[in-house]
Amino acid sequence: MRRLLALLPALAALPALAARPMITDDARTVDAKACQLETWQRVNRDNREYWALPACNFSGNLELTVGGGVEWGDGNRTTDVVLQGKTLFKPLATNGYGIGLVVGTVRHPAINTGSNSLGDAYAYAPTSFSFADDRVVVHTNLGAQYAAAAGHLHATWGIGSEIQVSNRAWVIGETFGRSQERSWFQVGLRYWIVPERVQIDTTYGNGYNLESSGRWISIGLRLLTPAFLP
Repeated sequence: MRRLLALLPALAALPALAARPMITDDARTVDAKACQLETWQRVNRDNREYWALPACNFSGNLELTVGGGVEWGDGNRTTDVVLQGKTLFKPLATNGYGIGLVVGTVRHPAINTGSNSLGDAYAYAPTSFSFADDRVVVHTNLGAQYAAAAGHLHATWGIGSEIQVSNRAWVIGETFGRSQERSWFQVGLRYWIVPERVQIDTTYGNGYNLESSGRWISIGLRLLTPAFLP
């Protein structure tokens, strides 16, 4: 259900918008005629990021996300703006699978000017597999991303899992990356304060073989509404 964390600049990796706190996306959307808000802080070694990504499902099978993030570090501030659409060809079924399509763009106003004004475009297919009555769910992503400033086209990938450990708590783990660059991993915990309405999460992540230089910690909040849109 969500995103990227879209093209997180510090990761230079997958442009995905998965349900917090995962980078690898799932074959789910926000409920029809409902909305969600995902917001989080990510603390990297040399900077901090603050993100807010609201999303709504107006038609029943088209989830639209419009949001962004701000990064502070070394006395500088950068911003990113995310626009994404997500649809499902087959919704995820219990003990079955689901598959969809995501298309979006991440714009970096400080560098995306002139012919690059639309930012970095991306598309990928999220596929999810349910096991043990949804207590274990595995996600895979395959796609591509065009980095406008550099003029490079990258293949993107991700593999992640969610494992239920109590009525309200899930452990997540994933690895992800894009071609010609380093791969990354992340592990964490998500917990429903109010089931299906208010969720908190925390994660630890790093690049492979980076020791402490690439590590980060994130803390997030996810709010979901009941159906209320016309």
